[in-house]
Amino acid sequence: QVQVVESGGGLVQPGGSLRLSCAASGSIFRINTMGWYRQGPEKERELVAVTTSGGSTNYADSVKGRFTISRENAKNMVYLQMNTLKPEDTAVYYCSAEANLGFGYRLYWGQGTQVTVSS
Repeated sequence: QVQVVESGGGLVQPGGSLRLSCAASGSIFRINTMGWYRQGPEKERELVAVTTSGGSTNYADSVKGRFTISRENAKNMVYLQMNTLKPEDTAVYYCSAEANLGFGYRLYWGQGTQVTVSS
């Protein structure tokens, strides 16, 4: 069993910043990728940023240069620093963890944290 818990969402004005945190816990043998996805109103869930255990990163074009993903492997934590936020960044942000409990990798999701960018 793996628990994935996000925190750090909230209401912010356009141009502002927020930092999201995510912790994965449980009987985890190893985690490969960890990442952030988002789902805006009446939109499908989309990739925001992902990072591998080796430190490789990948970002959606819409957030490049504004968002930064980072990770603490020893703590099974991943972070998303969001700067210069825009109203179109408003969404529920979900954390994902590709975890191996000893019998293969499986993708686990958090419950999501709301980010609202509005004046």
